[in-house]
Amino acid sequence: MTPYSLLDLSPVPEGTSTADALKNSVDLAQHAESWGYNRFWLAEHHNMPGIASAATAVVIGHIGAHTSTIRIGAGGIMLPNHAPLQVAEAFGTLRELYGDRIDLGLGRAPGTDMPTARALRRNLTPGHANGETFPQDVQEVMAYLGDMPEDAAVRAFPGTGTHVPVWMLGSSTYGAELAAVLGLPYAFASHFAPAALDQAVKIYRDLFQPSDYLDKPYFMLATNVFAAESAEEAVYLRSSMMQTFANLRMGRPGKLPYPVEDISTVVPRQFIPSLDAIFAVSATGTKPMVKDKITALIDRYQPDEIIFAANIHDHQKRLRSFEIAAEVMKDI
Repeated sequence: MTPYSLLDLSPVPEGTSTADALKNSVDLAQHAESWGYNRFWLAEHHNMPGIASAATAVVIGHIGAHTSTIRIGAGGIMLPNHAPLQVAEAFGTLRELYGDRIDLGLGRAPGTDMPTARALRRNLTPGHANGETFPQDVQEVMAYLGDMPEDAAVRAFPGTGTHVPVWMLGSSTYGAELAAVLGLPYAFASHFAPAALDQAVKIYRDLFQPSDYLDKPYFMLATNVFAAESAEEAVYLRSSMMQTFANLRMGRPGKLPYPVEDISTVVPRQFIPSLDAIFAVSATGTKPMVKDKITALIDRYQPDEIIFAANIHDHQKRLRSFEIAAEVMKDI
């Protein structure tokens, strides 16, 4: 059976609060643990009213305190926003708190707009802003988490010697190449940017170089899942996340919208084709429909692991969707 994991953005639905979102994330993580999910990852986004996981390491720690076996981590930390030493200290601390359950996924995008990126890292240089220093920053984080010599001028406390597993995240071929060269596991963000998926997977596997961290490629495929008792209900649940993407494209981020019966009544028609492209690598429908889609994705991409995502307005419906996904994975 292909291992399956869960990516949570800790969504804040309309009509609810940030506190509600964080409570829901804990509840979801506890259910995911009982359903056999391998990992529970949270992602860093900023200046977005509908996402409660901006302080990602803090939320990971909170999830860790309310679970016991599931791996927890970042999918991911947007490295241009942070000094590598601070990232190593944060995840070294999590490693000391929760043992070998911790993962650190690193991304090159800022996870926000540039004014917010500058506010996050006031000394942001052009090289950091455009990602030119990203490969060096990744290796610096890994060095701080490794066995640095005692006479090193700077070490991470906590952090040094913890060997927190580092993942490369990406939505383009850039991350695939870097993951391959550094010999790191690779997760592709096909749940929102599937266009380069085929090319990125091939590049990663073709160029992979064994390392001290990994002896062969390890690829994680990300996909949204909107599963329900009927196909119509699944499409209805998906409409909240579709509205979110459309709102971002129109420059008006907000809380996760209420679902609608007809997406064309709330989203300008010119945005519909781009939304269809965004959700091309997603599974929507009843349990048999989701099983068919996931089976096809596994057959095509042969992932070593699948990570599911979905922002669904109703928390109970969201739980049920991820439960159906787990049932599907156990059947495949």
